[in-house]
Amino acid sequence: MTLKRLVLFFVMTPIAVLLAVSALFGSWQEPQFQSRLELYQTNIALQAQAWQSEDSGDDKLQGIREAILGEQPLESATKQYQEARQSVQANLDKVNNKLAQLRSQAEITPTPPKPLPDAPPTIETSKQGQQQLQQSFKQLQKLLAELDLRLGILQAQQGQTDTAFNTWSELQQRSDINPFGETAAVLTGLWSNPPRILQNAQEPIQKNLEGWFRSTALVKLYQLQQRQDALSAVKAAQQESSAQAVVKLAVIGTIPTLAALIGLILLILLFAQRLLKGKASLLAQNADIPWSTPWGGETVLQVFIIGFFFMGQIFVPLVISLLPIPRPIVDVRLQAFSVLVSYFLVALGALLVLYFSLKRFFPLPEFWFRFRFQDNWFLWGLGGYCTALPVVVVVSLINQQLWQGQGGSNPLLQLALESQDGVALGIFFSTAAIAAPFFEEILFRGFLLPSLTRYLPVWGSILISSLLFAIAHLSLSEILPLTALGIVLGVVYTRSRNLLAPMLLHSLWNSGTLLSLFVLGSN
Repeated sequence: MTLKRLVLFFVMTPIAVLLAVSALFGSWQEPQFQSRLELYQTNIALQAQAWQSEDSGDDKLQGIREAILGEQPLESATKQYQEARQSVQANLDKVNNKLAQLRSQAEITPTPPKPLPDAPPTIETSKQGQQQLQQSFKQLQKLLAELDLRLGILQAQQGQTDTAFNTWSELQQRSDINPFGETAAVLTGLWSNPPRILQNAQEPIQKNLEGWFRSTALVKLYQLQQRQDALSAVKAAQQESSAQAVVKLAVIGTIPTLAALIGLILLILLFAQRLLKGKASLLAQNADIPWSTPWGGETVLQVFIIGFFFMGQIFVPLVISLLPIPRPIVDVRLQAFSVLVSYFLVALGALLVLYFSLKRFFPLPEFWFRFRFQDNWFLWGLGGYCTALPVVVVVSLINQQLWQGQGGSNPLLQLALESQDGVALGIFFSTAAIAAPFFEEILFRGFLLPSLTRYLPVWGSILISSLLFAIAHLSLSEILPLTALGIVLGVVYTRSRNLLAPMLLHSLWNSGTLLSLFVLGSN
């Protein structure tokens, strides 16, 4: 065995596997993005429920309102917030127990004189883990306090004032979160009988509440203060934001629902065609035909370990860290540009490794990295997107029950949700909807999937390449949904034998996600 193979198989591969496993298990402590996304959508629904049309007796408008919001929006929002609170509290207890275990281990574990290369983790590494857990603990505490503030307002608005007072009272007793405790005291005073208006009551409301919660508390405050001008201004602003919220909910609800319905119909038709026509059906097209693959597993390993993992996890982050950029990056445009540059460097490095790894096999056999604009790739890509929606939605619902709000998520999603800068969003869009589909489809569908058909049947290659595609995103909570998406991408590619089809599907998927986040974040 050559030195190159020894290094690849016995040094670089174990390092890559260990780092990947470490990153995956590290994501277990991080909150799942989907939970936060649902709360954003709930907040918009709360804003929308305050909407009143000029013709309040119009039955059609009321019907549209109920179709979008449901019959009891306040009750639904309360249930959503209670579930979110339970999830956060459970995770807070887990982190607290873990911290207690680490502290007890630190007390009884003696410090070794000098750590050996293969020695178990020392107190130093446990301290690092303890610091990360403490940071997660503080974040969860803050989130719990925010949820309690809002949950109390929801309860008070439904006449459950005693329950609201208990919610806010528990928050005030947690003296480690002073700003939220002050806001809770202000809210308690506003809904008391008789009401009590604390000094500078407006400031904590505006600082620690947003959207419907802020306007509801301000309306209550201005009514008690008899400030008619301020009250009229808040109500007018609330009506304007409510009308916008109705439109937002219609956009983010109607379009994906229609696409998912079309996808469900397509799935039924495709499976029915498969049963009736057998191998003459679209689903059976190219289903059992492997690629002619002149290279072996060593080449595949070389491309992914050196080109993908080491470029993405070690080399490019090291290069970026050496650049004279002030850290942490606060400006959202710089954050977006940094993400784009990092992704471009990773993609460039991986594609160069791919090119030089395959160069000696040129010219490649038929159907490798095939781009045909004259083909029916557009229909495959668009149809694949529609069929992926119901599949991934069902898998995501199951996934949420498994992870209970934990497991981490792609940090780009959080940045896109909270950024309302047009330039930054344009850069995020370029990264997610153009660069990512091009690079990832070449690597996972264009190279990995066909390479695996040398050893596995086509369906097995689709499954394994989809799983590796999901794992490569390094978030435990995303493995099941991304595997499901990867399977649809693999089916589309193996049947169409045209990389433009999965690229279009991937681009539509990421574009839809970003547009939904933009609409939700513009609350």
